[in-house]
Amino acid sequence: MSSEIFEISQHKRLNWTTTIAMTLFHLGAIAALFVFSWQNLAVAVFLYWVATGLGISLGYHRLHTHRSYKAPRLLEYFLAICGSLTLEGGPITWVATHRIHHQKSDHDGDPHSPRDGMWWAHVGWILFGESLDKLTGIVSKYAPDLGKDRFYVLLNKYHWVPLTVLGAGLYAIGGWPMFLWGICVRVVFGLHATWLVNSATHMWGRRRFVTRDDSRNNWWVALLTFGEGWHNNHHAHPTSARHGLAWYEFDPSWITLKILRRFGLAKAVQCASLNSAAANRKAA
Repeated sequence: MSSEIFEISQHKRLNWTTTIAMTLFHLGAIAALFVFSWQNLAVAVFLYWVATGLGISLGYHRLHTHRSYKAPRLLEYFLAICGSLTLEGGPITWVATHRIHHQKSDHDGDPHSPRDGMWWAHVGWILFGESLDKLTGIVSKYAPDLGKDRFYVLLNKYHWVPLTVLGAGLYAIGGWPMFLWGICVRVVFGLHATWLVNSATHMWGRRRFVTRDDSRNNWWVALLTFGEGWHNNHHAHPTSARHGLAWYEFDPSWITLKILRRFGLAKAVQCASLNSAAANRKAA
């Protein structure tokens, strides 16, 4: 394991900038409970689909990280902007971190493995881990494709701008209540939902495929994350755009992708199936 990757996964000094930001967003989410309205809830739900469903699941993860399908460049950029609305960092940093996770999954060097503790896998690695932005050599190694695109370089550097613009727009339309719901509640819920993929789906659930990691299929995480909870399926077939392989494994991102494919906006879609060779043995 390289010293740089070790630094990512085992750095123990508190990242005060990240910690303060997370604290403020969580306090804002709590404050939102005192200014509830159905309109603001609807705004939060819609933006959650845009940011986490389109941005993270369909964009950062299945497209930008694993290249499980091809899309027009403008759609790629749009999905990346949506992903930046989650407060999960820019596309290059996110992709590099996730590719490291797949290479080192639940072994030395994995940035967020429950083998280092559930709390670490869920949020500790964010609060105490060294920022990947500082490790340019690692970013260049694991995300060279995005690093060659000026748009992704700029978005990675200024990933906070789209969220700031959105926040200002929500405040202008609906004041603090809409801001608190459309930004704070939505972001906090999305963060914890995404973090559950790092923690819960490596601890609880069923293993259909034999993999070298602890990945599991977890139905309730899948419901929260637009199909990302079918994590054992994903680790067995990382480049598959379809994560829910059985008819009962609800995968909203796969449904969205089929719609995009119907309109010619998604091509070369890779799709695993239950008949794949890796399914010959059930995990113990």
